[in-house]
Amino acid sequence: MDIAGVELANPLMTASGTCGYANEYADFVDLRGLGAFVTKSITAKPRMGNEYPRVVEARAGMMNAIGLANVGLEVFLAEKVPLLEKLGLPVFVNVAGTTVDDYLAVARAMEGVDVVRGVELNISCPNVKAGGIQFGVDPAQAESITRALREVCKKNILIVKLSPNVTDITAIAGAAVAGGADALSMINTFTAMAVDIERRRPILANVTGGLSGPCIRPIAVHMVHQVYKKVAGPAGVPIIGMGGIQYASDALEFLLAGATGLAVGTALFVDPGCLTEIRDGIADYLQRHGCKSVREIIGQLQTPG
Repeated sequence: MDIAGVELANPLMTASGTCGYANEYADFVDLRGLGAFVTKSITAKPRMGNEYPRVVEARAGMMNAIGLANVGLEVFLAEKVPLLEKLGLPVFVNVAGTTVDDYLAVARAMEGVDVVRGVELNISCPNVKAGGIQFGVDPAQAESITRALREVCKKNILIVKLSPNVTDITAIAGAAVAGGADALSMINTFTAMAVDIERRRPILANVTGGLSGPCIRPIAVHMVHQVYKKVAGPAGVPIIGMGGIQYASDALEFLLAGATGLAVGTALFVDPGCLTEIRDGIADYLQRHGCKSVREIIGQLQTPG
């Protein structure tokens, strides 16, 4: 199978921000069994991220306000790329920033890295004060920044990561496709809050954080299906679906709803081995239903009427 021309052994990949830069999970799971590896966000300059506490558990999920903490472009190229090259997988680098020039600097550098096959444009992080999500909640800005990155991404495919914190996600998806996106990644986290009732204060130092995990999966599946039917399907643009995938049945819901690729994130904090179980579960489902390829079930959800 492939995502916008990048060949993958299977549809599974890591969700940005949950597996670090390359080998953080090497002691727990063989990442070579994935279709692709997606790095955590990389910015032009190093970022310390938000103040602590910046992670809090929720029922069937978690909230994080990491704030795009990362080593920055220079260290990523010097120290992390050699590790990524050892994985033997296509790598998609999640790119973040506060200005268009920030995004362009990182995306341009990725054109010179052989192991990198795609740039995931992060215009949907709800945990930073400036940039990021401001591009992802307005169709005009989403199209503009996508178009700017399109001019830079020649070797690499351009994936736009969509925010669910919008009135109509199909409008943002349509803008990204109009701007030249090769694929859509959806969804990022929901803006949420947790309260310390004894102190009568927010638990997260950032006040709000991004909610992820199984609790958001039904909404994520619905949004993927909306975008597939109205935008991505007609345009022939693949969707990388994510949001609470923990079991093979979760992954299959996304595929039937219209996703081509699948990203697993929060579940890895509980059981890194779930990646193997999900991959094998998908293969078993295809065999039981007489399908030779995942492509035979993509978007095959049957709805009334």
